[in-house]
Amino acid sequence: MDWSFIGEHLPLYAEAAKITLTISFFGVIFSLIVGLISAQISLSKIPILSQLNSVYVELSRGTPLLIQLFLIYFGLTKVGLKMDAEAAAVVGLTFLGGSYMAEAFRAGFESVAAIQFESAQVLGLSKIQTLQHVILPQALSVAVPGFVANVIFLIKESSVVSGIALADLMYVTKDIIGMQYDTTEALFMLVIAYVIILVPISLIGSWLERRLDYARR
Repeated sequence: MDWSFIGEHLPLYAEAAKITLTISFFGVIFSLIVGLISAQISLSKIPILSQLNSVYVELSRGTPLLIQLFLIYFGLTKVGLKMDAEAAAVVGLTFLGGSYMAEAFRAGFESVAAIQFESAQVLGLSKIQTLQHVILPQALSVAVPGFVANVIFLIKESSVVSGIALADLMYVTKDIIGMQYDTTEALFMLVIAYVIILVPISLIGSWLERRLDYARR
């Protein structure tokens, strides 16, 4: 192991980690929003919207992220929609992550007993108030494990954005290997970078699950 090589290239990995974290952060945030909307449409069973939502979920979960990114980054230019690599990466992660978050939300909502809705209506709460103060807190306590797993999944999936020339961790690693052939050191730094990013998220997620489970009991 060439430690001097690792020290020399650490700044490159730090910059690449910033890009990975940035696109992952916005991808996760927008995925949560899309997932919540998608879950509500799925549960509402409005004929046309529900069918369109089902098509979205199946299409999103049934195609590789790399193919989705190619269609977004290269394909949309054919119809006059051009975006930079970072925006395309966020849109791709949102498109993929939204369907997974939707399933987590749906499982959480379905775990809430119907009497909770009825009780809120009897108390005079509006639909928005019922969702905000009664349903969502209970649903989130059930859905958190799914959310945490999806967040980790999306961060790992972000590694494919190197396919649209975005200089994330994977892109930098492949670039170093291709130009300098220091495969062991480059892969070592890649693994360490993802461990540094993902392990704290996993630990925080486990702590949050325990807290919510204790509060629910």
